[in-house]
Amino acid sequence: MDGVGGTGVDPATVDLLGVLAYGELTAFERLASDARLAPTIADKAALATMAAAEFAHFTQLRDHLAKLGLDPEEAMAPFVRPLDEFHDTTDPSDWLEGLIKAYVGDGLATDFYREVAAFVKDEDTRGLVLHVLADTGQADFAVSRVREAIDDDPAMAGRLALWARRLVGEALLQAQRVAVERDALTELLVGGSGDLAGIARLLTRLTDNHTARMQALGLQS
Repeated sequence: MDGVGGTGVDPATVDLLGVLAYGELTAFERLASDARLAPTIADKAALATMAAAEFAHFTQLRDHLAKLGLDPEEAMAPFVRPLDEFHDTTDPSDWLEGLIKAYVGDGLATDFYREVAAFVKDEDTRGLVLHVLADTGQADFAVSRVREAIDDDPAMAGRLALWARRLVGEALLQAQRVAVERDALTELLVGGSGDLAGIARLLTRLTDNHTARMQALGLQS
Protein backbone atom coordinates (compact mmCIF):
# COMPACT_ATOMS: atom_id res chain seq x y z
CA MET A 1 0.00 0.00 0.00
CA ASP A 2 1.44 3.35 -1.12
CA GLY A 3 -0.12 5.33 1.68
CA VAL A 4 -2.10 8.54 1.79
CA GLY A 5 -0.95 11.42 -0.37
CA GLY A 6 2.46 9.84 -0.84
CA THR A 7 3.22 9.91 2.89
CA GLY A 8 3.68 6.15 3.12
CA VAL A 9 1.05 5.99 5.90
CA ASP A 10 -1.66 3.42 5.20
CA PRO A 11 -5.28 4.66 5.13
CA ALA A 12 -6.31 2.56 8.14
CA THR A 13 -3.70 4.21 10.35
CA VAL A 14 -4.74 7.66 9.13
CA ASP A 15 -8.37 6.86 9.87
CA LEU A 16 -7.56 5.51 13.32
CA LEU A 17 -5.55 8.60 14.24
CA GLY A 18 -8.20 10.87 12.73
CA VAL A 19 -11.17 9.35 14.55
CA LEU A 20 -9.26 9.24 17.82
CA ALA A 21 -8.11 12.85 17.51
CA TYR A 22 -11.63 14.13 16.89
CA GLY A 23 -12.96 11.81 19.57
CA GLU A 24 -10.54 13.24 22.12
CA LEU A 25 -11.43 16.80 21.12
CA THR A 26 -15.14 16.14 21.57
CA ALA A 27 -14.44 14.30 24.84
CA PHE A 28 -12.73 17.43 26.13
CA GLU A 29 -15.73 19.54 25.14
CA ARG A 30 -18.24 17.15 26.73
CA LEU A 31 -16.38 16.76 30.02
CA ALA A 32 -15.90 20.50 30.33
CA SER A 33 -19.61 20.98 29.66
CA ASP A 34 -20.65 18.19 32.04
CA ALA A 35 -18.64 19.87 34.79
CA ARG A 36 -21.38 22.52 34.90
CA LEU A 37 -23.86 19.84 35.99
CA ALA A 38 -21.64 18.51 38.76
CA PRO A 39 -23.23 18.81 42.22
CA THR A 40 -20.09 19.76 44.15
CA ILE A 41 -16.94 21.79 43.61
CA ALA A 42 -14.84 18.64 44.04
CA ASP A 43 -16.82 16.92 41.27
CA LYS A 44 -16.42 19.94 38.99
CA ALA A 45 -12.68 19.91 39.59
CA ALA A 46 -12.45 16.17 38.90
CA LEU A 47 -14.21 16.53 35.55
CA ALA A 48 -12.13 19.57 34.64
CA THR A 49 -8.97 17.55 35.31
CA MET A 50 -10.22 14.75 33.06
CA ALA A 51 -11.14 17.24 30.36
CA ALA A 52 -7.61 18.66 30.45
CA ALA A 53 -6.19 15.16 30.03
CA GLU A 54 -8.42 14.55 26.99
CA PHE A 55 -7.25 17.81 25.39
CA ALA A 56 -3.64 16.80 25.99
CA HIS A 57 -4.36 13.54 24.17
CA PHE A 58 -5.88 15.48 21.28
CA THR A 59 -2.79 17.63 20.90
CA GLN A 60 -0.54 14.55 20.96
CA LEU A 61 -2.56 12.91 18.18
CA ARG A 62 -2.72 16.13 16.16
CA ASP A 63 1.03 16.62 16.44
CA HIS A 64 1.69 12.98 15.51
CA LEU A 65 -0.43 13.34 12.37
CA ALA A 66 1.55 16.43 11.41
CA LYS A 67 4.81 14.60 12.11
CA LEU A 68 3.70 11.90 9.66
CA GLY A 69 3.22 14.56 6.99
CA LEU A 70 -0.56 14.52 7.24
CA ASP A 71 -3.05 17.34 7.62
CA PRO A 72 -4.76 16.75 11.01
CA GLU A 73 -7.99 18.49 9.96
CA GLU A 74 -8.24 16.39 6.80
CA ALA A 75 -7.66 13.22 8.84
CA MET A 76 -10.40 14.17 11.31
CA ALA A 77 -12.89 15.51 8.76
CA PRO A 78 -14.58 12.18 7.80
CA PHE A 79 -15.51 11.57 11.44
CA VAL A 80 -16.94 14.95 12.35
CA ARG A 81 -20.48 14.23 11.16
CA PRO A 82 -20.90 10.72 12.62
CA LEU A 83 -19.40 11.62 15.99
CA ASP A 84 -21.35 14.87 16.22
CA GLU A 85 -24.55 13.04 15.31
CA PHE A 86 -23.91 10.47 18.03
CA HIS A 87 -23.36 13.16 20.65
CA ASP A 88 -26.36 15.18 19.46
CA THR A 89 -28.66 12.16 19.80
CA THR A 90 -27.25 11.14 23.19
CA ASP A 91 -27.12 14.45 24.99
CA PRO A 92 -27.35 13.64 28.72
CA SER A 93 -30.18 15.24 30.65
CA ASP A 94 -28.40 15.23 33.98
CA TRP A 95 -25.11 14.67 35.80
CA LEU A 96 -25.49 10.89 36.16
CA GLU A 97 -26.38 10.33 32.52
CA GLY A 98 -23.25 12.26 31.58
CA LEU A 99 -21.10 10.02 33.77
CA ILE A 100 -22.60 6.88 32.28
CA LYS A 101 -22.05 8.19 28.78
CA ALA A 102 -18.39 8.84 29.54
CA TYR A 103 -17.96 5.41 31.14
CA VAL A 104 -20.16 3.08 29.09
CA GLY A 105 -20.30 4.80 25.70
CA ASP A 106 -16.68 5.87 25.57
CA GLY A 107 -15.62 2.57 27.11
CA LEU A 108 -17.10 0.58 24.23
CA ALA A 109 -15.35 2.81 21.68
CA THR A 110 -12.07 2.56 23.58
CA ASP A 111 -12.22 -1.24 23.59
CA PHE A 112 -12.80 -1.30 19.84
CA TYR A 113 -9.98 1.12 19.01
CA ARG A 114 -7.62 -0.79 21.28
CA GLU A 115 -8.40 -3.95 19.30
CA VAL A 116 -7.68 -2.12 16.04
CA ALA A 117 -4.44 -0.66 17.41
CA ALA A 118 -3.07 -4.16 17.95
CA PHE A 119 -2.76 -4.49 14.16
CA VAL A 120 -1.08 -1.13 13.49
CA LYS A 121 2.43 -1.88 12.24
CA ASP A 122 4.15 1.39 13.17
CA GLU A 123 5.33 1.03 16.78
CA ASP A 124 5.32 4.74 17.56
CA THR A 125 1.76 5.13 16.33
CA ARG A 126 0.58 2.01 18.13
CA GLY A 127 2.20 3.17 21.36
CA LEU A 128 0.61 6.61 21.12
CA VAL A 129 -2.83 5.15 20.42
CA LEU A 130 -2.63 2.87 23.44
CA HIS A 131 -1.42 5.80 25.55
CA VAL A 132 -4.35 8.06 24.66
CA LEU A 133 -6.80 5.20 25.20
CA ALA A 134 -5.60 4.68 28.78
CA ASP A 135 -8.09 5.56 31.50
CA THR A 136 -7.71 9.12 32.82
CA GLY A 137 -9.59 8.36 36.02
CA GLN A 138 -13.07 8.43 34.50
CA ALA A 139 -13.84 4.79 35.27
CA ASP A 140 -13.41 4.82 39.04
CA PHE A 141 -14.95 8.28 39.31
CA ALA A 142 -18.07 7.37 37.31
CA VAL A 143 -18.56 4.06 39.11
CA SER A 144 -18.27 5.58 42.57
CA ARG A 145 -20.66 8.46 41.86
CA VAL A 146 -23.28 6.34 40.08
CA ARG A 147 -23.26 3.66 42.76
CA GLU A 148 -23.61 6.30 45.47
CA ALA A 149 -26.63 7.74 43.67
CA ILE A 150 -28.26 4.32 43.29
CA ASP A 151 -27.63 3.51 46.94
CA ASP A 152 -29.42 6.74 47.85
CA ASP A 153 -32.29 6.08 45.42
CA PRO A 154 -32.50 2.45 44.17
CA ALA A 155 -35.40 3.31 41.86
CA MET A 156 -32.95 5.30 39.73
CA ALA A 157 -31.22 2.11 38.54
CA GLY A 158 -33.90 1.26 35.98
CA ARG A 159 -33.76 4.64 34.26
CA LEU A 160 -29.97 4.65 34.14
CA ALA A 161 -29.84 1.10 32.78
CA LEU A 162 -32.20 2.08 29.95
CA TRP A 163 -29.99 5.08 29.21
CA ALA A 164 -26.87 2.90 29.08
CA ARG A 165 -28.53 0.47 26.67
CA ARG A 166 -29.61 3.35 24.46
CA LEU A 167 -26.05 4.66 24.41
CA VAL A 168 -24.68 1.33 23.25
CA GLY A 169 -27.34 1.01 20.55
CA GLU A 170 -26.61 4.49 19.18
CA ALA A 171 -22.86 3.87 19.34
CA LEU A 172 -23.18 0.65 17.34
CA LEU A 173 -25.33 2.38 14.73
CA GLN A 174 -22.76 5.12 14.24
CA ALA A 175 -19.94 2.58 14.13
CA GLN A 176 -21.71 0.71 11.35
CA ARG A 177 -22.11 3.91 9.35
CA VAL A 178 -18.43 4.74 9.75
CA ALA A 179 -17.48 1.19 8.73
CA VAL A 180 -19.53 1.48 5.54
CA GLU A 181 -18.01 4.82 4.58
CA ARG A 182 -14.45 4.19 5.80
CA ASP A 183 -13.65 0.55 5.16
CA ALA A 184 -9.89 0.78 5.78
CA LEU A 185 -10.31 0.25 9.53
CA THR A 186 -12.60 -2.72 8.93
CA GLU A 187 -10.15 -4.25 6.48
CA LEU A 188 -7.31 -3.82 8.97
CA LEU A 189 -9.35 -5.51 11.67
CA VAL A 190 -10.49 -8.38 9.48
CA GLY A 191 -6.99 -8.86 8.08
CA GLY A 192 -5.42 -8.79 11.53
CA SER A 193 -7.99 -11.13 13.05
CA GLY A 194 -7.42 -13.60 10.26
CA ASP A 195 -10.98 -14.79 9.70
CA LEU A 196 -14.59 -14.41 10.76
CA ALA A 197 -13.93 -16.53 13.84
CA GLY A 198 -11.42 -13.91 14.95
CA ILE A 199 -14.00 -11.17 14.49
CA ALA A 200 -16.54 -13.21 16.48
CA ARG A 201 -14.08 -13.53 19.35
CA LEU A 202 -13.46 -9.79 19.23
CA LEU A 203 -17.19 -9.08 19.46
CA THR A 204 -17.41 -11.45 22.41
CA ARG A 205 -14.65 -9.55 24.18
CA LEU A 206 -16.40 -6.23 23.55
CA THR A 207 -19.68 -7.64 24.89
CA ASP A 208 -18.00 -9.11 27.96
CA ASN A 209 -16.29 -5.80 28.74
CA HIS A 210 -19.57 -3.92 28.39
CA THR A 211 -21.32 -6.38 30.71
CA ALA A 212 -18.53 -5.95 33.27
CA ARG A 213 -18.92 -2.16 33.16
CA MET A 214 -22.66 -2.38 33.71
CA GLN A 215 -22.12 -4.71 36.65
CA ALA A 216 -19.55 -2.32 38.11
CA LEU A 217 -22.18 0.42 37.97
CA GLY A 218 -24.73 -1.84 39.62
CA LEU A 219 -26.92 -1.85 36.50
CA GLN A 220 -28.52 -4.59 34.41
CA SER A 221 -26.96 -4.85 30.94
